[in-house]
Amino acid sequence: MALPGGVVFLFDVDNTLLDNDAVQRDLSQLLEREFDAATRDRYWVIFEALRSEFGYADYLGSLQRYRFENPGNARLARVSEFLLDYPFASRLYPGALAAIAHLQRLGTTVILSDGDVVLQPRKIRHAGLWNAVGGRVLIFIHKEQMLDTVERSYPAHHYVMVDDKLRILTTVKQHWGARVTSIFPRQGHYAHDASVIAANPPADVSIEGIGELAGFDFEQFAFSPASAVDHE
Repeated sequence: MALPGGVVFLFDVDNTLLDNDAVQRDLSQLLEREFDAATRDRYWVIFEALRSEFGYADYLGSLQRYRFENPGNARLARVSEFLLDYPFASRLYPGALAAIAHLQRLGTTVILSDGDVVLQPRKIRHAGLWNAVGGRVLIFIHKEQMLDTVERSYPAHHYVMVDDKLRILTTVKQHWGARVTSIFPRQGHYAHDASVIAANPPADVSIEGIGELAGFDFEQFAFSPASAVDHE
């Protein structure tokens, strides 16, 4: 049964629906196996520099930047093939698709992600997430700065934001106030960063894994976001 007044569920992707830390570990292992530890380390230095410059993770852009430093390395195509053909569906957290399916019966589900315009949509498609939300996918450079665009695209009486980054949830709460319920799945390295947790207020709802939402009863509190709920 749909919740009254219309609700939109906004899902982050990396470390919310999909174990992106595991993807990064697999990429690190490939770089070291195909090349060496120095190549692996240099790639990640470039990756972090580009993330600081542009504000999102750009795996293919980092590879291209590395290629400019090593123009004679023809084997770099192996890395791009790895990224483009990666079996992202195998990295979905348990219950991720079930959670989307459950919430789709209560309102409208939307993917709201940061990322580049090549690998991130491909990741979402290959993981099965694109179809799971009926193609309702928004990918921005800084999604927390695009909430007015989100609202124009998917107007609702109430929003539920599911994200592993407390910083993002805090910004969304500041923007929408009582119109949003923030849900914090404690998955991935960002969710366990003690400094980030200390610097931000707690989310309205904290869960240990995204699969918990597959049986979540939002009718009890979805429109009472002022009180934090710890669901364990």
